[in-house]
Amino acid sequence: ALACVGPSFDASPLSIRCNTLVDRDGREVRLHGVNARVAGVFDVALDGGRTPLEEIPAFGAADAARMRALGLDALRLPIQWSGVEPTETGGFDDAYLSRVAAAVDVAHAAGLLVLVDFHQDAYSKEIGEDGAPYWAIVPPPPAKLGGPLTDLEARRLSKPVLDAFDTFFGPSADGVRLRARFAKMAAHVATRFADHPGVVGFELYNEPVATAPRLRVFHEEVLAAVRAAAPRKLVLFEPPAIRNLVDSAEIPDAPLGAGTVYAPHIYTAAFGSEEVRSAVTEGALRRSYEAARAEADAWQAPLVVTEIGFAPQHPRFAEYMGWHATLADELGASTFFWVWKEPSQGSWGLYAYDATGAETERPAVVAALSRVRVEATAGRVERIERPDATTLRVTFRGLETTREHVLSAGALATLESATCDGADVALAAGPFGTSTALCGGAGRHVLVVRARPR
Repeated sequence: ALACVGPSFDASPLSIRCNTLVDRDGREVRLHGVNARVAGVFDVALDGGRTPLEEIPAFGAADAARMRALGLDALRLPIQWSGVEPTETGGFDDAYLSRVAAAVDVAHAAGLLVLVDFHQDAYSKEIGEDGAPYWAIVPPPPAKLGGPLTDLEARRLSKPVLDAFDTFFGPSADGVRLRARFAKMAAHVATRFADHPGVVGFELYNEPVATAPRLRVFHEEVLAAVRAAAPRKLVLFEPPAIRNLVDSAEIPDAPLGAGTVYAPHIYTAAFGSEEVRSAVTEGALRRSYEAARAEADAWQAPLVVTEIGFAPQHPRFAEYMGWHATLADELGASTFFWVWKEPSQGSWGLYAYDATGAETERPAVVAALSRVRVEATAGRVERIERPDATTLRVTFRGLETTREHVLSAGALATLESATCDGADVALAAGPFGTSTALCGGAGRHVLVVRARPR
């Protein structure tokens, strides 16, 4: 069983107890989510007649419904500072935030919880892919870049990008000023969604390029602003982006505080050469997960891995994603797959695209995302076992009163039966294609759920 560490925090729709996420009934929740870049929200639009960076797909009710049908229960929605506050003196763009709100509402209507993610890649669309507005690039870059975006990795390591990160996270007057502007922007967004029933919380900065001490200063500054604006939402924070490559991060001296969630990305070997990807082992991925668990415990925070993924075209994709699922079960992690649709870049999404742009679901990704799982456990999970592809065994410490477990099977199976401590229990229809089963009360219990392939 996982250790119970860290303070409790009451929030909505998810709270924190014993460094795990719980719903309003006290049931443990481990999110099984996906990232989606959304047209009109993921801001990569360029001015001045420059060639667009890349195509960003639309997102609508059919997308959200399909996510839920696959057994996904959460969406990480990347938004950009450049979209919220495109000019230095023009204020906030409420039309942009209305587009963000529309995407949140579509997801919520389909039964998905939402993480709003302050996203960046290579600092800014003007010198990288997305993130800060032009006015927040200090020192000013020698040129604004255009598309198509075929050199992202080179941009990540370019002098303008590294200089901008150094300023933003550094101690100079410009850094202090820019972080204060970012915090004010984040608070404005948080205010907009402070009472939204589908928004779990806000992720402060995607893949920050900074040292741990500098990043802590930033997190403390922005956490204070967001918490004041949305006191009943969770705040997610990431380690330095270098963790993506080295699979561990520094252990902190002290936690950030109640209501915070540790949100690393785990991409062990995923960005390596063909030789590295082909040689990846379960042991290597396990070391990254075990380190992430230790880091989360040191932060006294739940572990939510907000990006996992691997090239779906690779012959080891299914095996690699299977390891992710097993390790997340074992180490109590929520996970978010990267990415829903990606017609550009490495095309890592659920969909493949032909020369005409027509999209087709990849069976390997459907299989990786669809699995029998407990979305909400009526107690604290001690162990999750999968004797075979359609059987789930959950050992848990029950709540004082018996509650319903929320179950799902994804797109490739149908729930067939359940037992509680060896006795048959009824499966009842739940919302959004889920089922429920009563099992628990005080003490240790075992819930076994069986499904049949479709």
